[in-house]
Amino acid sequence: MSQLEKKAGLLRRTSSSKKPLKEKVVLMYDEIFVKDDPAKTNPRFWDELFLMKVNLEYLETKLESLDGDEVMKTKDNVNSLFHHCVQTLAEEHQIKVVNALQTLCALFRGVHQKNKSASGFDIINMLMGFDKAELRMKDLMESLDSLLCGEGSESLKALCLKLLLCLVTVTDNISQNTILEYVMINSIFEAILQILSDVSNRGRHGYDAVVLLALLVNYRKYESVNPYIVKLSIMDDEPTLDGMGLVVGQALTEYNRQYKDKEEENLGGFFSTLTSMVGSMFIADADEKLSVQTNEAILLALYEAVHLNRNFITVLAQSHPEIDIPTTPTTPISTTPTTPLGTTPPSTDVMNSSELPLDPNLQTSNLLITFLKYSSIVMQDTKDEHRLNSARLCLIILTCIAEDQYADAFLHDDNMNFRVNLHRMPMRHRKKAAEKNVPSRPLVCAVLDLMVEFIVTHMMKDFPMDLYMRCVQVIHKLICYQKKCRIRLHYTWRELWSALINLLKFLLSNETVLLAKHNIFHLALLVVNLFNMFITYGDTFLPTSNSYDELYYEIVRMHQVFDNLYCMVLRVSTNAGQWKEPASKVTHSLVNVRAIINHFNPKIESYAAVNHISQLSEDQVLEVVRSNYDTLTLKLQDGLDQYERYSEQPKEAAFFKDLVRSISLNVRKNVSLTTLSQDVLLKEFSTIS
Repeated sequence: MSQLEKKAGLLRRTSSSKKPLKEKVVLMYDEIFVKDDPAKTNPRFWDELFLMKVNLEYLETKLESLDGDEVMKTKDNVNSLFHHCVQTLAEEHQIKVVNALQTLCALFRGVHQKNKSASGFDIINMLMGFDKAELRMKDLMESLDSLLCGEGSESLKALCLKLLLCLVTVTDNISQNTILEYVMINSIFEAILQILSDVSNRGRHGYDAVVLLALLVNYRKYESVNPYIVKLSIMDDEPTLDGMGLVVGQALTEYNRQYKDKEEENLGGFFSTLTSMVGSMFIADADEKLSVQTNEAILLALYEAVHLNRNFITVLAQSHPEIDIPTTPTTPISTTPTTPLGTTPPSTDVMNSSELPLDPNLQTSNLLITFLKYSSIVMQDTKDEHRLNSARLCLIILTCIAEDQYADAFLHDDNMNFRVNLHRMPMRHRKKAAEKNVPSRPLVCAVLDLMVEFIVTHMMKDFPMDLYMRCVQVIHKLICYQKKCRIRLHYTWRELWSALINLLKFLLSNETVLLAKHNIFHLALLVVNLFNMFITYGDTFLPTSNSYDELYYEIVRMHQVFDNLYCMVLRVSTNAGQWKEPASKVTHSLVNVRAIINHFNPKIESYAAVNHISQLSEDQVLEVVRSNYDTLTLKLQDGLDQYERYSEQPKEAAFFKDLVRSISLNVRKNVSLTTLSQDVLLKEFSTIS
């Protein structure tokens, strides 16, 4: 039996000599593909067809199986089928509308699968006829808009969104999907906004609406004017922005909850006993299994909102009680397929409420805190492509936030303190931090903690250079804001300084291996210039004079690392080669660090000799530092508080192109109309009809 016959809805086998009977809908599909016009012999053909339960698999497979001659022979009938599908969407008979929507999805998928190498124009011609395409797509988009914005069935609205997601993702590369030109012309942006601004609609359809918007924004975004980009960038409707933030926040919260549940499950009971017996040798393996699937689609939506719309920045800071989403959704019927950790939309009961119950015992949270917790999970392990992409996107989002003046204002606001429990990578040389010990601080402290955590935990031979560059740049941008506004942040700066010095030490220890793949001098320059920021301007933003003293203490204490770095860059810069110029820049940047070391080291040695002390305590070294500032000469370095602002085009274009392709493939895989159970839908609408 052929693959097509297997999907033909065989009813029964009467005897070995007789062929099995086919469903009536399958027989009608066959008529479309073999006859000139099935309506000639049966005037009610199309009415009857849309009363039949759709056989998606058979219709798609039939379209895929057509050869070149059959395609041309059946083109008119396929065009007619598409036309009648669109016409049926305007009818009041709900069962017919459901079947028309599902048939359209099968048409889009089947024709694209058959004609993967064909041009977009050929596919349009095969589906609807090139001369009628503009009219057909206009009618289709208007019908979908009416269904999404109307007071009708929620199942129909869900089906409309599934159809649109199906249409957007039928090609691997969204920008090669020529049909989307008609979706640009006949915008459904307002329909998406209406879903996000309405409490009930947002709860049921918000997730699909946000993912759809994120994908549409990325259609030919560098090649032409994309109306979805324009409209998203100027949107200032508060309920809509809040709704979008709530959908994104709940999707990330759901991922965080799932991760925490799995973490507790893996570290509890027998596993906990076993690890206590043999050390933490299994922790890394357990942790790898926890972060199998990231939610790149929702992360992309967050990025586009933060990057394009300055008004969305206010949504990041809106406080609400921190809640745990219940493990078991209250909604009995899922409208989305079962997906791996983190890709499942949050349960609708949480997103349905515009106001969350206030409880004085609940910890206050906001979208930014949820995002930071999510980032702390996905940035732990960057060994596979998906996790690496997610970590990179998290850092890009943080870069955009760090560059925004309003975001920086609330990040550093002393009146907005939060307790942020970031996830920390299990490591053998440190104990797991107790969550209850995390103090309530301005949010910038959590951002800095996240950056320090990344720096400390990713020094490995397969070095994620790009992530380190972004991480150090985020720190630099935050410090530039503190310097500009003279904000004295009470933060454990020594942890940052220690992490940065250890990073330089790692670069030196692995110079040969790393130079084969990376320009380590660029990263070294960024790190040294961070120290130069503290040396030159630290008195304007470090919390106390003691902090400034401690900075000098750390530089002097770890002088061997800076000495070795200077020797290395001097060696490379005095030899001809590709790294001569970048190494030379590091050499010049070390002038003040070396001045501090060369000034204080003899003073400390002299103090030890005079007082007959073999090893000075920290307090004694600090005393020497404080009493010898006056004779220290430093050079004023220009441009330390300047940085290149983030720009997506051209530097990030290739990354986003690959990321959107990956998201599109994942959405296509998970968007299956059969998950909106046909039996449930038909039962629902048969009672209405």
